Amino acid sequence: MTIVRISDDALARACGADELAAAFAKQGHEVQRVSSWGMHWLEPLVEIDGKGFGPVTVADIDAILDGSSDKAIGTIAEHPFIASQQRLTFARAGKTRPLNLEDYEATGGWAGLKRARRIGSDAIIEEVLASGLRGRGGAGFPAGIKWKTVAGAAADQKYIVCNADEGDSATFADRMVMEGDPFQLIEGMAIAGEAVGASKGYVYIRSEYPDAIAKMQAAARISAQIVAPFVVEIRVGAGAYVCGEETSLLNSLEGKRGEVRAKPPLPALKGLFGKPTVVNNVLTLTAIPHILTEGGAAAYAALGMGRSKGTMPIQLAGNIRHGGLYETAFGITLGELVNDIGGGTASGRPVKAVQVGGPLGAYLHPDQFDIPFDYEAYAAIDALIGHAGLTVFDDTADLRSMARFAMEFCAVESCGKCTPCRIGSTRGVELIDRISAGGRVLAGVETAPQMHNMPKQGRTQDEEIQLLEDLCDTMKFGSLCALGGFTPYPVMSALKHWPEDFRK
Repeated sequence: MTIVRISDDALARACGADELAAAFAKQGHEVQRVSSWGMHWLEPLVEIDGKGFGPVTVADIDAILDGSSDKAIGTIAEHPFIASQQRLTFARAGKTRPLNLEDYEATGGWAGLKRARRIGSDAIIEEVLASGLRGRGGAGFPAGIKWKTVAGAAADQKYIVCNADEGDSATFADRMVMEGDPFQLIEGMAIAGEAVGASKGYVYIRSEYPDAIAKMQAAARISAQIVAPFVVEIRVGAGAYVCGEETSLLNSLEGKRGEVRAKPPLPALKGLFGKPTVVNNVLTLTAIPHILTEGGAAAYAALGMGRSKGTMPIQLAGNIRHGGLYETAFGITLGELVNDIGGGTASGRPVKAVQVGGPLGAYLHPDQFDIPFDYEAYAAIDALIGHAGLTVFDDTADLRSMARFAMEFCAVESCGKCTPCRIGSTRGVELIDRISAGGRVLAGVETAPQMHNMPKQGRTQDEEIQLLEDLCDTMKFGSLCALGGFTPYPVMSALKHWPEDFRK
């Protein structure tokens, strides 16, 4: 009897992993459902004695078992895509069964929580500060400072909230953690609770992730006694992109409309139900158990560059040959990620643009591919690392239509709380449509009777483009949250690097 390991990750299942597992089991083989290695272009990936085969169909089984398969990729751990990574958050990826406590403990699980309970709140926070860990959700705010603020706040109740509302294009790392290594997230939340004095935590997961929701609910039940008295509750969102913003998320958790709160007060002082609250995303919290192991903070801080410490799980998607998850220290260049690791475009055509940071991230030109993956380096060129999702486009892409999509996306997803986002995004769509028409069309809609006999004074295409730039400036600096504030990034980067697409 052969032991066959196949991922039960949602992507692998969508590619036929369940049918494949059933077929192996029907032949009498022991099938273990494990987490995903993150080599998505090879799913469903089959592992036997450390050797990998992929992508596999039921028709390939006999050839795999008799050694004649052309789907063999060699030892998975030695594959260039895996061997070149620096995996911390995803150290267990592909190696453990997601809901098996023995697998988790055998690979260092709960060691960070045990040490945290020994050293106490102040020492935990000092470790997190020393590690240089910054929030992995977008703004890159130092996690230790947020924790220290919550720890110092006087209150009868405090909360840990995990933002798992992963809604950006090209992002799937949160989903992979929750489906493949859910105990690591729960351990990180429990350590955060020890640090700040919080007895309860909530994981807010987007409704589009049914597999992750089920895994986290099961993991919370299985580990309840281990993390007690800390309690973890799983909550499901209702599909609003803006609830990825922390204050909108808190409103949603409270049963209110998901709209942005004005700050101050900060959630660290007045957050969930008006109590001091740590809001971190999945990748931030899953880095914590590693940092809290012996020597973990120093080792973590030694990785990366500048103020960008540790590793980042980078997600490669879009028109790319080798799509998947690649975890490495900060400092790698975009050119290395797209061309060397990702293998260039799946279409075989030249790369035209790469959007980094989701639908509100800037489009980077190949001329910028030598810029290191670093928060400050990206901020210097008006770009975002965000959740580190990369969407690759080949030379057939129309960046004007992509800029329009950014404005349209903002218009649809805006919570409506502030004018620059709510109205600005709608006007942005109209502006880009007028630019597409070449200008010299009437701007706006005339409704007053006295205006009917006035000459229709339109703007030239250049004037419309200038107005679009002014609008982006207003949205960037006048919006209440990052939804409206970041929407100008893809628009302005498209205008700057591909002006010809706006003058077709």
